[in-house]
Amino acid sequence: MRHLRIGTRGSLLAKWQAEFVRKRLFAAAGVEAEIVIIKTSGDKFANAPLTQIGGKGIFVKELEDALMDESIDIAVHSVKDIPTEIPPRLQFPAVFRREDVRDCLISASGATLANLRQGARIGTGSLRRQSQLRHIRPDLDVRDLRGNVDTRLRKAQSGEYDAILLAKAGLDRLGWSDRITETFAPEVFLPAVGQGAIAAECRLSDTEAAEVLATLDDAESRSAIIAERALLSALQGGCQVPLGAWARTERGEFVLEACVCSVDGVQYVRQRAIATPDQAAALGEHVARLLLESGAQSILEAVRSQSG
Repeated sequence: MRHLRIGTRGSLLAKWQAEFVRKRLFAAAGVEAEIVIIKTSGDKFANAPLTQIGGKGIFVKELEDALMDESIDIAVHSVKDIPTEIPPRLQFPAVFRREDVRDCLISASGATLANLRQGARIGTGSLRRQSQLRHIRPDLDVRDLRGNVDTRLRKAQSGEYDAILLAKAGLDRLGWSDRITETFAPEVFLPAVGQGAIAAECRLSDTEAAEVLATLDDAESRSAIIAERALLSALQGGCQVPLGAWARTERGEFVLEACVCSVDGVQYVRQRAIATPDQAAALGEHVARLLLESGAQSILEAVRSQSG
């Protein structure tokens, strides 16, 4: 097996993920790989709101370009950053075992969401988290917050925000779980599509890289990701859609739960359905229909007209 080049963004978390894949490749197949740092649009405009820089694929595009021009062999992504449409020359042979899907709160004062003072300033760059927050606590001052995990944590510690919301998996990976004030059950806060999962992408023509990556694929995590991404695609959603979704195997059943929430948090539609893992894509499409039929259509149209 040849020496492989793994492309990644330069953030601490992205580098951790690339290193995780590099170690797995070596442990499973003795494959040597080096890590290549690539700057993406999302990194170049680190402080601009995602809606302004065109949320679709801003953390992925440059990595995929590098795959296609063969300057790297593998690109490592957080699944939640991957657009629903993948270039036809590329493939995802490995979805790694999914980690914790939950969102969590970090507050310098140690206050939980219920105990935060009225009008407390909360930071998150995710429209999904913003809308779900407003649904639970409409009195809060919810602000846009971009930047890498370490930057966001500094802003919470400095008191610029009373609290911030982040994905628990990222903090776990970086060894910063002790900073978490409260972790939200998915019943309260549904995660983003693909949250907690890492995937590796390579060229369709690169059978050597694809075969070795395929040995690292986690079937259960892949089924969950297929269901959630089919749901997102059916709702024609990019990264900036107030959609929460969580597919998993629970008590022998394959379940998909999803919600769409208006930006102001007032309208909230939630649905769930069950199927078998081999029906993952159909389950995603079915839950999308249930959401649209129960009021999500008008919420999504309002969001698109605001961002357009």
